[in-house]
Amino acid sequence: MLLELRVENYAVIDSLAVEFASGLNLLTGETGAGKSILIDALSLLLGDKASTEMIRHGAEKSVVSGVFEVEEKRLARILEENGIEPEGNQIIVKREIAVGGKGRVFVNNQPATVALLRALAPALASIHAQNETILAFDETARLGLLDTYAGHDLGDLAEKYATWTGVRERLAQLDRDEQDRLRMADLWSFQKKEIEAARLKPGEDQKLETEKRVLANSEKLLGAATAAYQVLYEDDSSALTNLSAARKQLEELARFDAKFLEALASLESARAAIEDVSATARDYADGIDASPERLAEVEDRLALLDRLKRKYGGTVDEVIAYGEDVARKLDELENREDVVRDLKKQLATAAAAYLAAAQVVSKRRYSAARELQKLVETEINQLAMKAQFRIEVSGSDEPANWTASGFDSVAYLISPNPGEPLKPVEQIASGGELSRVMLALKATIDAGKKTKGGTQRTLVFDEIDTGIGGRAAEAVGKKLKSLARANQVLCITHLPQIASFADHHYLIEKREAAGRTRTIVRALTPPEQTEEIARMLSGATLTETSRQHAEQLLKANG
Repeated sequence: MLLELRVENYAVIDSLAVEFASGLNLLTGETGAGKSILIDALSLLLGDKASTEMIRHGAEKSVVSGVFEVEEKRLARILEENGIEPEGNQIIVKREIAVGGKGRVFVNNQPATVALLRALAPALASIHAQNETILAFDETARLGLLDTYAGHDLGDLAEKYATWTGVRERLAQLDRDEQDRLRMADLWSFQKKEIEAARLKPGEDQKLETEKRVLANSEKLLGAATAAYQVLYEDDSSALTNLSAARKQLEELARFDAKFLEALASLESARAAIEDVSATARDYADGIDASPERLAEVEDRLALLDRLKRKYGGTVDEVIAYGEDVARKLDELENREDVVRDLKKQLATAAAAYLAAAQVVSKRRYSAARELQKLVETEINQLAMKAQFRIEVSGSDEPANWTASGFDSVAYLISPNPGEPLKPVEQIASGGELSRVMLALKATIDAGKKTKGGTQRTLVFDEIDTGIGGRAAEAVGKKLKSLARANQVLCITHLPQIASFADHHYLIEKREAAGRTRTIVRALTPPEQTEEIARMLSGATLTETSRQHAEQLLKANG
């Protein structure tokens, strides 16, 4: 649920903050007051594309922020995956649009991305914009509408489709590349033999470089190690000899004063350490191979490795990997029939796995379509229409029709008047009828998501009442009121019949100050609500009759 929306320097809005509540929140105002701009600002918090043209003239940036109350555990998982700390059952979203084109996003006061906003959006709000039509839906979107109602997770199906297309592409690649492979066979064979003849070992070049440094400096290293051993251990005046002499003196002191016992213990530790270091120096000197022949062997081997690395990779490991790849290509070329046979088996297995998953999804779609069309038809006919509504699912399971979302196509058909044939919804001539069909579809799908275990969300309708009036307007108002019992509904309307159903009524109006126009939003008290509905009924001039009519509407629909 949207608890608060703040907007700064966005179009004609300089600064406003609106607190919303549960139930039906109605927003009214004169044309051009900025009602749809408010919905556009909310859309930014759901990941819609931003435009610097919407920054208020003279400002450096626009800022939109919102506080939502949420319940879904899935939301916490999305936040944690993106390194954002959850904050109880509230989430704070903020978006900035700068004049230079750069924008910033914050979630719970932590830097975030627009992609994260889009991931969070389904759990926060659903905006059904002014004049939205099924015509705006391509095949994917129409299918997605049904899948949303059915609660399908198409991740597994998409994965199986990717596996199938991957194997199919590899088979096609074998066919396309056969001539090139034949031309390259001699070169690959030479490269394979050259690399195999070197008998490479992983990390060999690094080990040889270390050995080369030792061999090239063997005399210096031998002298240093031998000298260290002599100074520490072997000379008559070695460190160990002097330490032993000092130890005898300390033992004499300890006989008379116990405080030297600790010093004796430290001296003993030093003696053991000196013995260890001297042994290490002696063993290192014994192990040094000062052989010029071995140095020549190492240098020759490194020259060979450098030549191979210049041709096949930056390291010995990369040269080995290149040789393995060449060997695989030669094997495929020499055993192409076996490779093709194996890939065809893989393709058949992948196709069977995909088809089985797609058929399950398709079966569920047919079932969901039958269920959804009945519910939507009932909803439509509660909106002052006598219509037939059908959802047709079609499609062949032939591979040519396979996609990551299955092989089905979906059409939404309606007959708005008795005796007329069913036609695609997008071909409906009346904007009022189309608005009601859209409201019925959205209401049914959102209600279905609620009953299938989803949590309450904010539903926004921007002038969904376009093109209707009279009895149809009253029916739409009742439907919005019904929908608001389980959801928070925000609705922009020009119709007093709909406005009279509001649980909370907000007035959006323009005001001038210091030569600038700005938009404000304020919650109306009951008397102010009566005045606003009377204005909507009569226009600029309020009459006692319009006030009485407004009071009757509020009494009947409140």
